[in-house]
Amino acid sequence: MKIFISADIEGVTGITVWDEIRKEHPDYQEFRDQMTKEVCAACEGALSAGATEIWINDAHATGRNIMFDQLPRKTKLIRGWSGHPFSMMDQIDESFQAAMMIGYHSPASSDKSPLAHTKSGAAEYVRINGKVMSEFSLNTFTASLVKVPVTFIAGDRGICEEAGSLVPGITTCVTKDGIGHCTISDHPAENIEKIREGVTASLSGQLNECLCPLPDRFQVEIKYREHTNAYKASFYPGCRRKDNLSIEFESDNHFDVLRLIAFVI
Repeated sequence: MKIFISADIEGVTGITVWDEIRKEHPDYQEFRDQMTKEVCAACEGALSAGATEIWINDAHATGRNIMFDQLPRKTKLIRGWSGHPFSMMDQIDESFQAAMMIGYHSPASSDKSPLAHTKSGAAEYVRINGKVMSEFSLNTFTASLVKVPVTFIAGDRGICEEAGSLVPGITTCVTKDGIGHCTISDHPAENIEKIREGVTASLSGQLNECLCPLPDRFQVEIKYREHTNAYKASFYPGCRRKDNLSIEFESDNHFDVLRLIAFVI
């Protein structure tokens, strides 16, 4: 069984402010270590369930956060960014039996996390067919594009609730709650244990129940924080400017949406 893990950091246990996820800040090392431990727990859970190969996409900032030597054997680590529109899901394809997401967070415009954002942070929100999209939602659609079910997510309560709504069969692990500028987290060791056990459980059921159906049509609206970004993005092929801060785009192919986002956010 071949497993794909996409790992972010803002949803990792304890992380509360932006400094804690930036390489240049002294707090980063502590939370880089916790990110690595949570990914390691997911790998251990997958191996216990019979995984024979695990690919991990280090999907935060530089893509160079996870300490590889702490991960179990039978893992491959994707570091850095190739530039492919799959982005946080780069290298996923039909050969994988399941995908999982660790350290994920609530989307831009959400009040469920002090670190809520989508992609670069330039967007006030990203909507598809009127629904606010998180990185989890976008990446789950990407997994569906190659027919891979998303069976597990660990992150803040807001993103876990969204995941349960989008993928009814998914197993979730809430690492923390966000309230205003603060977070409330369970003990790191407890969350590590919950991730390990949750991943194992998520691979013991009918995996295809976690395959999210793709919409027939994608009507995209991106609202930026700065009007200059909307103006520039409006020149992307197929885009139109909705107002001073927003652009619109339509397609019947999710890959077209991913390509748009790669160039305009």
